[in-house]
Amino acid sequence: MPSPLSADRSAADRPPQRGTVEALISQTRRLRGDIDAVRRETADEERAGDPELRWQRALCDLAAHHLDGLGEHLDQLRAGLPADGPAELSAGAPAPARPAAPDPGPGRAGSAEWNLLNDEVTWSDELFELFGRRPEDGAPTLDELPSWLLEEDRGLLSAMVTDCLVDGKAIDGEFRVVRADGAVRTVHMMGEPVLDADGATASMWAVLRDVSELRRSQREVHETRDSLRRERHIAQAERRLAVELQEAVLPPWRGSLRLPHDGPTAPAVGLAEAPGVLDLAAHYLPSASSALIGGDWYDAMQLPDGRTLLSVGGLTGHGVTATSGMAMLLGALRGMAVAGTEPGPLMGLLNRLLDASAQPALGSAVCCRYDPRERTLLWSQASHPAPLLFRNGRGRALQPPEGVLLGAVADAAYTQAEERLEPGDVLVLHTEGLSPRRTTPDTDPGTERLLELAPRFAMARSAQDGVRVVLEEFGGEAREDDACVLVARVGC
Repeated sequence: MPSPLSADRSAADRPPQRGTVEALISQTRRLRGDIDAVRRETADEERAGDPELRWQRALCDLAAHHLDGLGEHLDQLRAGLPADGPAELSAGAPAPARPAAPDPGPGRAGSAEWNLLNDEVTWSDELFELFGRRPEDGAPTLDELPSWLLEEDRGLLSAMVTDCLVDGKAIDGEFRVVRADGAVRTVHMMGEPVLDADGATASMWAVLRDVSELRRSQREVHETRDSLRRERHIAQAERRLAVELQEAVLPPWRGSLRLPHDGPTAPAVGLAEAPGVLDLAAHYLPSASSALIGGDWYDAMQLPDGRTLLSVGGLTGHGVTATSGMAMLLGALRGMAVAGTEPGPLMGLLNRLLDASAQPALGSAVCCRYDPRERTLLWSQASHPAPLLFRNGRGRALQPPEGVLLGAVADAAYTQAEERLEPGDVLVLHTEGLSPRRTTPDTDPGTERLLELAPRFAMARSAQDGVRVVLEEFGGEAREDDACVLVARVGC
């Protein structure tokens, strides 16, 4: 509120024209509508717990509060302007009366002047509303004003007033006011001393604005930003741990692996073509989101009796929990296979282990034991896509034995099936998630598309060539989950 004791103002300081203020109000309302449109875009109920989305919403709320405050101030400015344009105030003339605001909500500003010559105090109606004080009770003096503040903020106000009155410094600071109804509001105060003709301080005037909601929004932005940073840091740390655990557990071999190492060979035939020997290659395909490290695995190892263990599988979930559960399950699978447990009973023991785990989870798996001497494949499965057999340019899924999800039923029984392989056969084991496209709920899209690749598998001269066929078909797709594929080619 300009003081009636203030000096003459230059043209640049003259009150704005009503048309200019109306134009600013229109611009502010349009911008407020644009902010609302952005806020609606962040109102994603499915991502309600996403820390980044919470931070975005907080920023939108903060911007909205700024604009709401600007709109309130412009409305007040318009209300105080004469309808037929501004009139200059002569020195000593009383300030024009301003219409009282019936409900100056949070963000509204009020003005005050404390006259040091006659101890007169002038408050606007908005300021009485801000403090929750009745106008008939009168406005508090500068000595009484600190009593309305929280005790820890009173020293700040006293220092600002002293600097203003004694040293002529402008006031610009915040403090917390305890309203008459007990509510605490944060108030921003800006003011300056008004000098008389002799240069002495005659009065002090100030504008006080309720910034409680604005500061609350700013705190929310800071808190959600810090929360987002913490969430990202934790997620990055967990992902690093999950990746390290996954790399430590999955087979270290890259390229092709031939098992058994001491399989029968002919003098003029390379190891890859030795009768009955498996030429093996595998690949891990990550999800479209690099942050989602799942519990999928592939494995191949030579058993003490010369037979070969093949397995693929996966646990529900992502991150350290899934990879640690996968590590436990794969370690148990290897140990029981080395001990001579057949695939069916082995799968039942894995089911009991997962059911009794401290971190309950569900899993699916295929476990195969291959005998190179007889070229027989003994296998069992737990609600998992069956191995695919490619022979003479055609492919088919093996008929699965009975088996439910691991960890679903405590005493589930798992049967096993046997398949005789022939030289040149290609066996493909894979986990779900290889393909994002699903035709029916009971059909794995990866299986359907792999079977369509039969002519290309027939042309593959090695297991590694078979993996390349799979990667050419599936490698560039945006999968929702990770996947593994294991290709075994029987030597001729």
